[in-house]
Amino acid sequence: MPTAHEARVVNLALDVEAQAVYAYARQMRNLPAWASGLAGGIEEVNGAWFTDSPMGRVQVEMAPPNDFGVLDHEVTLPDGTRVHNALRVTPCGPGSLLSFVVLRLPGVAQETFDADVDHVRRDLGALKKLLEGVKPALAS
Repeated sequence: MPTAHEARVVNLALDVEAQAVYAYARQMRNLPAWASGLAGGIEEVNGAWFTDSPMGRVQVEMAPPNDFGVLDHEVTLPDGTRVHNALRVTPCGPGSLLSFVVLRLPGVAQETFDADVDHVRRDLGALKKLLEGVKPALAS
């Protein structure tokens, strides 16, 4: 039986400086542009952020602003379960490295876990494509 400690780290290098990646990715209103699970949009209600998902309405909380590139976020599911998502942007020469830890929770089938990893890989790829495509605009 899988444990909550089984994980895969999805890494992706970007040709964009870490501060620019962090500044863009941490803005809640930008999430639907690259996080496909939020493609339906995100809205702020009384200081909290919500989106509709296949599981129902979920709340998304981003880590407070920080100087370390921490983009961790927690998703609260309709049943109250909180899922922590560890995401970092790390300076790497003139560019950056995105790292997302995908946890396999107890009871999650191997196929579902593999699909979650692929989903994260696609989302990070979308962020890379988006930011590398507008890199000159990020510098201004």
